[in-house]
Amino acid sequence: MLRRQDLGHRVVVRRIVGGRADRPLFSDALGELVELTETHLTLVTERGKLRVPLTEVHRAKRVPPARRPSAQAVVELELAANEAWPAPVQDRLGGWLLRCAGGWTGRANSALPVGDPDRPLEAAIDAVERWYADLGRPAMINTPLPLAAPVGVALDERGWTSRKPTLAQTAPLPTLLARTPVRTDLAAVELATAPSDEWLALCAARKAAHAGTAAGDDPLATLPAAARHILTSVAQVRFAHVYAPGGDSDRKLIAAGRGTVTGAGRWFGLTSVEVVPEARRQGLAQHLVRALAEWAAGLGATDAFLQVEQDNAAAVALYRRLGFTTHHTYLTRVAPPAP
Repeated sequence: MLRRQDLGHRVVVRRIVGGRADRPLFSDALGELVELTETHLTLVTERGKLRVPLTEVHRAKRVPPARRPSAQAVVELELAANEAWPAPVQDRLGGWLLRCAGGWTGRANSALPVGDPDRPLEAAIDAVERWYADLGRPAMINTPLPLAAPVGVALDERGWTSRKPTLAQTAPLPTLLARTPVRTDLAAVELATAPSDEWLALCAARKAAHAGTAAGDDPLATLPAAARHILTSVAQVRFAHVYAPGGDSDRKLIAAGRGTVTGAGRWFGLTSVEVVPEARRQGLAQHLVRALAEWAAGLGATDAFLQVEQDNAAAVALYRRLGFTTHHTYLTRVAPPAP
């Protein structure tokens, strides 16, 4: 049977799906184990996410990985992603990164355990909890799987919870460009070194919706200084703007996105892609992705990456069409409230 140590690994699960003539019928599922609770397990398969009640599991075991990236490749990508989304407050615990941005996004407010913390694992987790407590923030740790699986096991024993799995996906930049058509029938994508107020307001409204809170009449007013730091404090960054056709005096932003080049110039990072509801299903997301990808290719970037929640089916489907595949997954772990 599977254990918590198998999280992030490729497994095969034989399910009981029915019966015939007093004999059970089975179906096999192959995928990456991303969740294991007392009642069910969850796999990411080629067809998407599959949630299986443990009462239906006849047999399950870990199987050899399918071209899994090396630990070094995972670390390289995680560090490039950190450069692309820089928290205003950062510190080190040996090789671990400690990050805080006043609570704006999980990535910028969690520790990243991708090196040696220079102390025993339990002492390292203690130090993480103290660091965040001193800042008045809940302790969180991002665990890339399976690289940080031992950290995840230790956190389980301490009662830390998990947020929904996130997919770190990559694509060769030439593939991304080949799959994003040139659209001359759409409004031009404007790339800027700084976001407009409209861009920031759209970003703030999206984050508020993601958090399940109301953005209010002025979403821009809810955007903290830490958010502006994260978005703009990258040496190579561009903000994509697409405006609805119309007069220059009252232009309406209908699509936005952000691109960065980090990781010694190799990695094009794609973040904050958003299309307003009334302008969707026109190809605007691909349109602005292509403009950002062309900019990154011009700087010499060779590969693209993004991070998307596994449950965001529409985004995952779009990025699959553009050539992205899952490099690895990670879980954002949250410490239990202090007694």
